[in-house]
Amino acid sequence: MILSVSRRTDIPAFYSQWFMNRLREGYILVRNPMNYYQVSKILLQKETTDCIVFWSKNPAPLLPHFAEIEKLAPFYFQYTLNPYEKDIEPYLPTVEQRMDTMKKIAAAIGKERVIWRYDPIFISEKYSLEWQIEHFAKMSAELAGSTDTCVFSFLDLYSKIQGNANALGLRTCNDEEIADIAENFSKIAAQHKMQLKTCAEAVDLEKYNIQHSHCIDAELISQLTGYEIGAKKDANQRMECGCVESVDIGQYNTCSHKCVYCYANFNAKSIETMVKRHNPKSPFLIGEQEAADKINERKIKSLKGKPLSEPVNEISLFE
Repeated sequence: MILSVSRRTDIPAFYSQWFMNRLREGYILVRNPMNYYQVSKILLQKETTDCIVFWSKNPAPLLPHFAEIEKLAPFYFQYTLNPYEKDIEPYLPTVEQRMDTMKKIAAAIGKERVIWRYDPIFISEKYSLEWQIEHFAKMSAELAGSTDTCVFSFLDLYSKIQGNANALGLRTCNDEEIADIAENFSKIAAQHKMQLKTCAEAVDLEKYNIQHSHCIDAELISQLTGYEIGAKKDANQRMECGCVESVDIGQYNTCSHKCVYCYANFNAKSIETMVKRHNPKSPFLIGEQEAADKINERKIKSLKGKPLSEPVNEISLFE
């Protein structure tokens, strides 16, 4: 099993204590996003948990727990780090603080385990094409040596964020702007020895040396574990998504960052209601077990196959 923590909310930023409690107790109860009372019991066992992928914009609260997490499984970060101001990302620490956190994580676990996400890219009067290129260059210079990979994507105007986008004058990039960004970002990334990739984008930018990414990446996980990983493409994601299958333990409408472009939050009132129901000692991320719940233990198995033919240095960073 590859554990996704989580596409649906920022567990490292807001729910680290809860996650560590669940890791210690060895299981998590997760509600089906489409059927509230359908609950999966996810066992967290060393024999079946192959890797953990953390998604976060502020993973600093998880830093003290790396050694304990590593005892269960190797892990890496999808770390979204944008230079936008409070009108777009209102409840984040400063970009300087977040870059410092990224450096600390890279120093602790290795730069290959920190994927920088510059995501999403959009255009407005305030955030112009030139602004995007200028700030990407500044951040790349600052983060050089703390990551090998930068993943970016362009804004998707989901219906639930259309109102926010209109109010702030945000728009998607046209073909000419996409080409301009790709050319400039590629040159900047190369200067700082970073591989540039796109996330869930149909556009082919291969001529700029930009690949399609696999955020839940079987190849990286194979290198971290020392085994071939027999994972299939995640059928629950968009066609353009290159991720392999994983088990997500998050819940929508629970991220207090409240970024205006976020697809995982529906409205601010729902977030506040959900957050008030969080109990760090509960097996559920939000709330407690209810009478109508139908709990089924999910069938979990290791995806490890043969050991890699070329030996990989086992990662034992915290002995």
